Amino acid sequence: MPSKAPILYPGQSRMLRELGQRLREARLRRRFTVTQVAERAGVSRPTLNKVEQGDAAVTLGTYLRVLSALGLERTLDLVAADDPVGRRLQDAELSVPRRSTKRKSAVPAPSSSTDVSSHDESKDEPGEST
Repeated sequence: MPSKAPILYPGQSRMLRELGQRLREARLRRRFTVTQVAERAGVSRPTLNKVEQGDAAVTLGTYLRVLSALGLERTLDLVAADDPVGRRLQDAELSVPRRSTKRKSAVPAPSSSTDVSSHDESKDEPGEST
């Protein structure tokens, strides 16, 4: 586990505490001891206590192992199963703008006109007269 818990918003902290409380109540309803669930989940008793307290430093994998030990791992399938905002975005067919491709700079084609009036006299050598 990380040595320091990540900083959470108050609502997120409350949600984790409530999740821990629900896991504790599920353990008690099944009449499992902390030791039994910790052994089944493959975690230490202090780690299980942290899960039941809603400690943010505990990994999601540990929460999943505790859910599994309680027979509740299928409930994790419900997380983000319904995504109304994502569905609306998908239905609106909003796409990510793409970068334009680099284009080669256009080189002007040489003039094919043989018009004498377009002859540039400034190209003549200085001092020469025609």
